[in-house]
Amino acid sequence: MEQASRHKWLIAFAVMLGTALEVLDVSIVNVALPHMQGTFSASIDEIAWVVTSYLVANGIMIPMTAWISGRFGRKRYFLTSVAVFVVASGLCGAARSLNQMVIFRLIQGAAGAAMIPSSQAILMETFPPVEQQMAMAMWGVGLMVAPIMGPTLGGWITDNWNWRWNFYINLPIGAAAFLMVSTFVHDPTHLRESRARGGRVDWAGIILLAVSLGVGGLVLDRGQRADWFSSPWIVWGSIISIVATIALIINELRFPEPILDLSIFKIPVFSMSVVLMVAMSFALFGTGLLNPIFLQELLGYSAWKAGLVLAPRGLGTMAAMLMIGQLARHQFDTRPLVGIGFVLMAIALWSMSNWDLQASMWVVTWPSIVMGVGMGLIFPTLSATTLSCVEHERIGHAASLYNMVRNTGAAIGISYMTTTLVTREQTHQAYLSSHFSIFDAWRISHAGTSIPGRHGFEYMPQIISGQHQGIGQVYGMIQAQAAMLSFNDIYRTLAIVMVLLIPSFIFLRRGAPGATADAHYE
Repeated sequence: MEQASRHKWLIAFAVMLGTALEVLDVSIVNVALPHMQGTFSASIDEIAWVVTSYLVANGIMIPMTAWISGRFGRKRYFLTSVAVFVVASGLCGAARSLNQMVIFRLIQGAAGAAMIPSSQAILMETFPPVEQQMAMAMWGVGLMVAPIMGPTLGGWITDNWNWRWNFYINLPIGAAAFLMVSTFVHDPTHLRESRARGGRVDWAGIILLAVSLGVGGLVLDRGQRADWFSSPWIVWGSIISIVATIALIINELRFPEPILDLSIFKIPVFSMSVVLMVAMSFALFGTGLLNPIFLQELLGYSAWKAGLVLAPRGLGTMAAMLMIGQLARHQFDTRPLVGIGFVLMAIALWSMSNWDLQASMWVVTWPSIVMGVGMGLIFPTLSATTLSCVEHERIGHAASLYNMVRNTGAAIGISYMTTTLVTREQTHQAYLSSHFSIFDAWRISHAGTSIPGRHGFEYMPQIISGQHQGIGQVYGMIQAQAAMLSFNDIYRTLAIVMVLLIPSFIFLRRGAPGATADAHYE
């Protein structure tokens, strides 16, 4: 206990490095995919496996983190994960074929899974209740700012060096994290006692978990490309995943030492906090996916410029989280700030729903900053609340459950948004085309005039500017307009969801009554 307290901020920085390493690798690689596609002579569908393989392996291993830590020791598992992650990163950078890359990404994703739930558990057991939100804020800088800054950093590295350096930069960061964790982090007594006791292995739970999350992850990630339930493998994959999930729940509720401690969901504060975090993850990962597409595909930004425009969101998040941490240290009730955070996110998303094809850089940037501040107000309080309502012996299991649900919810949200983006674009395009005659196209292209009405036609004169465009080009503008309106629809829906969540802070409990820093370190 005394040793942990003495080095608590070094411990926080050490585990934050591991967390940043893991989450950064998800977003930083996305920018480099077109370059990797050229290197491996792969199609768009083939190169997508570079991302899919990582996410599937990561999703399977996250809920197993607490059980593995109890069996082999949290520090040992964390260090092994960092070491394997670093080696796999080097192998990814040196890959000479797509098959090699996918295999190395599977290893990398499986290794990186332990870092987020393990680091949360370590921090909650290291810091006293009054400082847990500050610890979560510092740790959250790595968790939330890294994926926001990832596209900017990845774009710069890819343009100025080579896509392989997006993996090679993990080596020095990982080495530093390994050294610091091995020096300052120690397992608490209850984990050492758990490791000594041993016990039965929940083999059925392990298999069912792998099938449920593995097959389910593939369905969610590849569903849009396969046209969802028109594809037989999507239908069968969904059935297999659902059946495996039901069997997993039944098995875990009966097994004496389960992989997943589902009884934690009986704690109302835990369940409420998880639901709120999933909703915030919808917005975080959804806008993280949609905003770069909007900027690059519709506004014509380069990857580097799009990253620069979106980067200030990370600064807003960082500033808000550090402020929350300081307020919590001075015994300030931060629960109402969760409601204010959802208000700010709703304002930002509603503003995004009014973007058009002529949006200036400032019009795009300021909602991102506001949204970043909103997320920063929410995250530390929710994270501390979620894990502080359980006994310290169960914090590891709570962190694993929390991150499993958050990841699964984010995956479902992203799949929903990509599918909705396509379907809404088709709907808007059909509507615009049916109300846009050949004569109208000729008139707009030659006179730069507008047809009064809804669905964005008022922007056509600004786009055409009276230039003599071909009818085919005018219909190209209709497609762009339809795409823009589909983005608007999604942002508007997310804004409404954030509004509904504003009063939710009332149901959160103040303080950290369950978990303490008395983790019995020796």
